[in-house]
Order: sequence, then structure tokens, then C-alpha cells
Amino acid sequence: MRSTPDFSSPLNQPLDPRPQVLGIGGSPRKKSNSTILLHRLLKGVEQAGLSSQALELRDCQFQGCIGCERCRKDRICTGLRDGMSLIYPDLIRSQGLVLVSPTHNYNITAWMKAFIDRLYCFYTFDQQCPRAWSSQLAGQGRKAVLGAVCEQENRDDMGFTLEAMRRPLEALGYEIVAELPIFRIFAGGKIAQQPQLLDQAQALGSRLAESLAP
Repeated sequence: MRSTPDFSSPLNQPLDPRPQVLGIGGSPRKKSNSTILLHRLLKGVEQAGLSSQALELRDCQFQGCIGCERCRKDRICTGLRDGMSLIYPDLIRSQGLVLVSPTHNYNITAWMKAFIDRLYCFYTFDQQCPRAWSSQLAGQGRKAVLGAVCEQENRDDMGFTLEAMRRPLEALGYEIVAELPIFRIFAGGKIAQQPQLLDQAQALGSRLAESLAP
């Protein structure tokens, strides 16, 4: 049984991520197109010789940021003890990150939004308002690939889905290696009938792994 990490003390030591990849799925559906896409991206990572781990946010019991600001002192989220406490160590250790979300109302899902908001704890702020800030995750060669699945036909209909993942990750210090928007897909598992899209995803996963190779 996995124990809950102790995040009661500040992270005073430099973070030292490994060349491995954590994949995060933001779909509320089981056997979703986003899940299939996530696993195909990670298959490319494994094919290129790096280890990977997939995690579906729907399977995690956690909530969104409550704005308690305790993380400004503790440098990790201590205001909430939930499923994110188990995700943080894997995120910190993994130099690579893959985020995949379906489009919900022109944006990422509520699960993905809550996950991204809980990464606020990695920011360090100055004392004067408006406060300048930096990221604990910056300068460590962290890189990411983003995927989004949309029923409609174009980027306008996809809205802010990719941007809502890209901009926070860039602020945290990740280099976005690639983005993969998928259109005209809705019925569960339908993407499995699109081998060209899946091959493209696998190639991007390999590209991410190659960019992280020592």
C-alpha cells in the first residue's frame, strides 16, 4: 500500500528530476478518446527508451486550490491533504510531462483545471505587491507534450483547451515540445479507428523522450 508523503517541511533542496515521463489524463470518461491518446503518446515515450507512468485524474480524490496561501511558506501544498499529495512526488521526479484533455465548453475539463491550479504551490513570490514570482520547477530541463480532443472541426471550436495547459506549464518552466489537437472525435473509443492520428501521437511521444535523453 502506498503511503502518503510527508510534505510538512519546505522543499529547501534543489529539485532533481529524472528523464522519465508522467502522463496526466483529464477526461471524466473511462475508455475515453483522451485516455487512448494519452497511452499512445506514452507508448512513443517507452519506444524511445524512457520509462513512463499514466495517471487519470478521474481516479484521484482531490479538489481544487482553496487559496489558503500556505504554500507560499511551505513551498508545497499543505492546506489540503488529498490525492494530489500522491501526485506531487511523481511530478517532481519526472522531467517530462504529458497532459491530455477533451474540450469541455471551449476549455479543459474541471479535473484538469483543478490539477493545474494545484501546481500553484511551486511558485515563489517576492514580498512587495504586485509580487514578482519564479518557479521551483524552472531551469531543470522540464519538457511537455499536450493533447486535446474536440468533437468539433477547428481550433476556434476547441477554444482555450491547449492554451489553458500551455501557458501555466510554460510559466512553471516547462518547454512545450509539441501540441496535438484532435478534431471531429466524440464517441467513446472512436479515435482507435484513426491509426494515422495514433501514429502521430506515438511519434510525438518518442520526440519528447528523445528531447529528454541524457
